[in-house]
Amino acid sequence: MKTQKQIRRSVTLPEPTARKVASIARRHRLSDNRVMVELIEEGIEARKTKEKLFFEVAERFRASQDPAETKRLGEELGRLVFGE
Repeated sequence: MKTQKQIRRSVTLPEPTARKVASIARRHRLSDNRVMVELIEEGIEARKTKEKLFFEVAERFRASQDPAETKRLGEELGRLVFGE
């Protein structure tokens, strides 16, 4: 299996976040760096999923002929964009 090129980055974390990362690392017996990599990867995947959902809802919104469904989908789009 081919290994991926590693790029070193330096980050400064707020103290509460650093404590949470260290706590997760201890609990799962991982390094702080491994935990941060996993959290970043999960965050990237979550963002992709949210973006995909947004475009699916937007397409349904554009195609909708029912005013009630259009209103519901518009509200759902608002929550996706601005949060609840």
